[in-house]
Amino acid sequence: MDGFEVTQPRFKAFVLPNAPLETLAEGFRWCEGPVWFGDRDELLFSDLPNDRVMRWSESGGVSVYRSGTGFENGHARDREGRLLSCSHRDRRITRTEHDGTISVLVERYRGRRLNSPNDIVCKSDGTIWFSDPPYGIQTDYEGGKQEAELPAALYRFDPRDGSLDVVADDFDGPNGLAFSPDETRLYVAESGLQFADDPKRFIRVFDVAQDGSLSGGGLFHTVEPGFADGFRFDEDGFLWSSAGDGVHCIDPHGERVGKILVPATVSNLAFGGRNRSRLFLCASHTLYAIYTNRRGARLL
Repeated sequence: MDGFEVTQPRFKAFVLPNAPLETLAEGFRWCEGPVWFGDRDELLFSDLPNDRVMRWSESGGVSVYRSGTGFENGHARDREGRLLSCSHRDRRITRTEHDGTISVLVERYRGRRLNSPNDIVCKSDGTIWFSDPPYGIQTDYEGGKQEAELPAALYRFDPRDGSLDVVADDFDGPNGLAFSPDETRLYVAESGLQFADDPKRFIRVFDVAQDGSLSGGGLFHTVEPGFADGFRFDEDGFLWSSAGDGVHCIDPHGERVGKILVPATVSNLAFGGRNRSRLFLCASHTLYAIYTNRRGARLL
């Protein structure tokens, strides 16, 4: 199949030979953080080094949603449909209210500034989970050099009472994260130390207890070539991960079943469009999309 690599025969039914990879927009520096707004039929994503958030729609094409954002990276929606964003330079989590105003939700833990929140998800109970590696404060390209005040960690924020808890701190560089469709497991990308010769790079899986505590955290899958950055689940529990050569589809047991080949490193992705079956890909300076024969797990 042109444009695909089939590892296991079942992958042939996941993709469509008459639905090739489409280029939606180009000219960015490094795309990140895609999030689909089905109620508006549009995608938002970050053009991170250019410090702006972009909007794409089928009818309107691409435009600037907002600029001067504090170098926002990952995005998600909360249970009321509001935009949640991770700011590298401002080292905080914000929420865009329905009237367009921006509220700061989290910027410190026990009095110390966060590093550079990277990726974010919202659980069905309304709690907000995010990764906080130092990547955005280690260079001037994606935020600006600053001193770290906290170790890299994975956090859970509860907007109902304002509590912020470290749920895992045994990471060098926590990155993308996603809950399984039933929310009993949390998958987190370990992207390692940014300038290490041989960084730790693999996807970890945690069991999620009723009280939100995590256990486990063992190896789920290692993406090669490249490494896992951002990823999403389809409704049947297959994980679709960014990779150096495109998107890898991984079954619930951690086995790769196939690839969508992309001519650039993919950083992050999101399901959207009609029936949540269109996969939007942030890949270096380009926004791509491809229709699949899968439906993304419902996030809202």
